[in-house]
Amino acid sequence: MESGRKGWVYGWLFYTVCALSLFAAEVTGQIRYSIPEEMSVGSIVGNIASDLGLEPKRLISGKARVFSAESSEYIGLDKENGHLIIKSKIDREELCGEISACSISFDVILDNPMELYRVTVDIQDINDNSPLFPKAKIDKEINELAVLGARFPLESAIDRDVGVNTLQKYTLHPTDHFKLNVQNAEDGSKNVEMILHSPLDREKEKRHNLVLTAFDGGKPQRSATVQINIVVLDVNDNAPVFSQSSYKASVVENSAKGSVVTTVSATDADESSHNIQYYFEHATSIIKSLFSIDADSGEVKVIGDIDYEKQKQFKIKVNAKDHGGLTDSSEIIIDVIDVNDNIPKVTIMSFSSAVSEDAAPGTVIAMLNVQDLDSGDNSKITCSIDLNSPFKIVPSLTNYYNLVTDSELDREQIAEYNITITAVDGGNPPLSSKDILKLKISDVNDHAPQFQQESYNAFISENNPPSTTIISVKAEDMDWGPNAKMSYFLIDGDLNGSPLTSYISINSETGVIYAEKSFDYEQIKSFKIKVKAQDGGSPPLSNNVTLNIFIQDQNDNAPQVLYPVQTGGSVVAEIVPRSADVGYLVTKVVAVDVDSGQNAWLSYKLQKATDRALFEVGLQNGEIRTVRQVTDKDAVKQKLTVVVEDNGQPSRSAVVTINVAVADNFPEVLSEFTDSTHDKEYNNDLTFYLILALAVVSLLFIVSIIAIVSVKIYRWRQNKLFYKSGANLPVIPYYPPVYADGTLQQVYNYEMCGTTDSRMSDVKFVRPYSQNTLVSQSCLGTVQREKQEQENNDLTLEVRPYNLYYKCL
Repeated sequence: MESGRKGWVYGWLFYTVCALSLFAAEVTGQIRYSIPEEMSVGSIVGNIASDLGLEPKRLISGKARVFSAESSEYIGLDKENGHLIIKSKIDREELCGEISACSISFDVILDNPMELYRVTVDIQDINDNSPLFPKAKIDKEINELAVLGARFPLESAIDRDVGVNTLQKYTLHPTDHFKLNVQNAEDGSKNVEMILHSPLDREKEKRHNLVLTAFDGGKPQRSATVQINIVVLDVNDNAPVFSQSSYKASVVENSAKGSVVTTVSATDADESSHNIQYYFEHATSIIKSLFSIDADSGEVKVIGDIDYEKQKQFKIKVNAKDHGGLTDSSEIIIDVIDVNDNIPKVTIMSFSSAVSEDAAPGTVIAMLNVQDLDSGDNSKITCSIDLNSPFKIVPSLTNYYNLVTDSELDREQIAEYNITITAVDGGNPPLSSKDILKLKISDVNDHAPQFQQESYNAFISENNPPSTTIISVKAEDMDWGPNAKMSYFLIDGDLNGSPLTSYISINSETGVIYAEKSFDYEQIKSFKIKVKAQDGGSPPLSNNVTLNIFIQDQNDNAPQVLYPVQTGGSVVAEIVPRSADVGYLVTKVVAVDVDSGQNAWLSYKLQKATDRALFEVGLQNGEIRTVRQVTDKDAVKQKLTVVVEDNGQPSRSAVVTINVAVADNFPEVLSEFTDSTHDKEYNNDLTFYLILALAVVSLLFIVSIIAIVSVKIYRWRQNKLFYKSGANLPVIPYYPPVYADGTLQQVYNYEMCGTTDSRMSDVKFVRPYSQNTLVSQSCLGTVQREKQEQENNDLTLEVRPYNLYYKCL
């Protein structure tokens, strides 16, 4: 029956609280609920989502959670429905003791963005505790001569409930000799005593058995009883009297065991006053574990560890009893003095372990709660962080701080911070605690790639195989992760009308540049390309660098002889007169090498000579000169083989053969070379074509000579008429032409008859002339040239053999 009524009361209180919670207003980040104690686990305290005007999904996305330094085990949060629920039963008496106003506070924290709401839940008392007497019976001894109105204090009952649910009244039965007197103490407790209103007579009745009942004011009402056994004694007229109605003392927490707190004393008008005994009345187990009283001296001492944070004040009832059983009571009020024995506690309620380097100043990094269980100045906490840090601590709500950015961050300078948070209380000496937060700075793509060099020069030898590595370029990015992942590209361009990608390629990951084809130094000596390095950021950043590629020459080309020209069946001959001086220039070998550098440095040397050393060739210039005077023993026909060699490794060379005729006159040269050619056999068809070609050339040559002579005669007649009719003109001297070294010194007129067989050809020589018979016609109009033409009536042709064929000079 009693359990049913109790459940009804619980239900009524629950619905009342729920109805009141609907009107809870959230104005300054705080909300308040009221619930009865002893609610079952899972019961709903209130819907915080609706009371705060939040969407239920906000609790899930914000990772809503309950935080409390002390009472987080009582209240939980159902994020799906937004309900605050009971996690464990709340016993108000255990939580708050004798304090009537009992509540628990906690914080509801949300992230993204950070939000904090303070929630206070008032715990309402229910009548779940009955009054309780410290003993099952009370034994008292009262002298039969006790005067009417004598007071006999009784041990009070204790009810752990508060308000109307606590102890309200006492009853005593029977009341033949004694009646009750109940007095209200300053702290709200009740002191009960018996007053003698009818004389006692030991001879009539030695013992009296009374029943004391205590009632609380709860519904249903609870009660407790104690048996009072009174023994009537003989002759004890005066009861002990304490010197003070109450004693006040103080003790420092953590006082050493044995420390004296205070001393109580009582006096008795009887002669046996020195036999007064002192003892605690109705001392709780906590008081008995912390304090003791000397029964003879009344000295109160510390016997346990006193902690201010657990209990700040103690009230102890003390009795004095004489040998006749008369007693008096008093109260000891002991205040505990706080000592700064608790270090501040820093609790990280919300913390972002990483923050972007472009976070604006004022961005919240962490939310901190600081607590100190001490009181007064000992609980005043100052929170700080390291100096010269881009962060700062700013206060938020009471005992709350926010760690925020104070300046711009740069991950490339500092990628991680160890932020030391120091909490110092105001005690003397102060106590402090430290907590370290490891904060990583997340990267932002704010740095473009940078090449290790402003430009690159690469060298590759020509004739390289395809896929040859030319060079490796590398760019670095101060960013991190994907923002620093590098990719390399060739910027579009062309070379000799072809795209660059047909010549070279690049590995996009490593930056290694390869040749796509074989290079030829003689075609391409160098070219430029641009390489782009691009990071993996979004948007990506890039940078360019110029790469100069130089093709290195290899000795892959042999020298080429430009002069003398070598033909398949021709015999090239240079004529050296026997009167030539030492150093006479015979001819000059001209050669080139399309390579470069030392591969194109040419040197000349004679490989083979037909006679002892008559000639030499210049090592550098290729000039062939005589090294001594020509003697009669020297053969007319000299065959020189000149080797032209470059300076490459290995070297390459070319060979040219030069025929030199040593003779003073042309017939001697011709006979020598004619004799040498009689031994050759030629094909008849080839000879026929040669004769035919020679006839055509001769015909053209004769026609040209006739035309030139006709023009000269015509001009001569015109000039003659001009001189006859004109005035006297000054005489211009005539200088004969100077012949270069290596030409014949005499002029020959000859006729040549050729057949299909060259061995049957013949040359008919006419008389020689001592001077040139063919003169220059470039200076018409001069008197000297006119006289010369008049003296030479017969036009002759001066011919110098140059090679086997004849040229007209």
